[in-house]
Amino acid sequence: MLKPKYTITNKLLANIKRVNSQVLALNSRHFPKVVLMDFERQARLLSTFTSTSIEGNPLPLTEVKKILKSTPKYIRETEREVLNYNKALKRLNQRLEKRKKSALTTGLILNVHKQIIKELLPDFQAGKWRKETVQILNPKIQRPVFLPPDWQEVPALINDLVMFINKNKEEIDPLILAGIFHKQFVLIHPFIDGNGRTSRLITKTLLADMGLNTFNLFSFENYYNQDVTKYFSKVGEYGDYNELVKQNKIDFSEWLEYFTDGIINELLRVEKLLFQTKQTPEDQLKQHHQIILNWLQFHSFITDKDYSKLTNRAKATRALDFKFLIKQNLIKREAKGKNTYYILKESSMAEPLSA
Repeated sequence: MLKPKYTITNKLLANIKRVNSQVLALNSRHFPKVVLMDFERQARLLSTFTSTSIEGNPLPLTEVKKILKSTPKYIRETEREVLNYNKALKRLNQRLEKRKKSALTTGLILNVHKQIIKELLPDFQAGKWRKETVQILNPKIQRPVFLPPDWQEVPALINDLVMFINKNKEEIDPLILAGIFHKQFVLIHPFIDGNGRTSRLITKTLLADMGLNTFNLFSFENYYNQDVTKYFSKVGEYGDYNELVKQNKIDFSEWLEYFTDGIINELLRVEKLLFQTKQTPEDQLKQHHQIILNWLQFHSFITDKDYSKLTNRAKATRALDFKFLIKQNLIKREAKGKNTYYILKESSMAEPLSA
């Protein structure tokens, strides 16, 4: 069984708390359905552009927009990459909309790869584990810098990774789990081509399946594309995979910090754009509402007595504040009378932005 080496550093812990807070803030607001649809379309466009760009596709964003708007009659390889990725992303988003939360399978991985690599690789390589040895080259000097495991080891290693993800869904934070999958998949390098694109699509699915449904509105690949060299240095390793494993030298800690940095960066971008959209005053979270939610991020419950120490609002007004958050499906009331307390609603992190 895979036993990834990592440390929950202060930075990583702070990043996880911040992501949860950002997602909670986004999910607490109500946006018109037309706005959400437009954001999803824009996110899909940006993901398609950035994820293919990371792998060396030279098409600019303006050209990608044209291709997705009107499919060319004669499709070049670079255009095929864009069309395939966008189609795969659409299918995954449809899967998320139907809330099909299920265990990760090798079948899903193979199917995603087959979609993104369609007509770019021979049929015997599309959606199939590689059957040959590969080397990762430094593009500047054209020399190998990393040797993935032998092809004979790929099926067992992927099965091991899938088992690890499914077994630990309730034990390990979803951000850490998704980050571990992303890097480990890249290191195994199970396909001849399309490994990066497949890993990023499955990572998105894992995040959403684990309750972060806001992710259909943003493109975490965008962060990687801002500095591709840094991304490859963080997600990759140097040396022979098997030797690194034997010596226990593969540490996921630095990558997980970088991975969560990227999610925060992209959520901030989307948050800024979304919060510029119109929203009725009745649906907006006020500062005093956020005080309650911030408290619950670090404590298991809050009472009126706790809240009274955090704000100068009158008792009757405080009661209205709790009532508002219950109505917004963010918290729920427990017990009665003097024993009343409030907790975060379990579904508040899992539900998508409301239309």
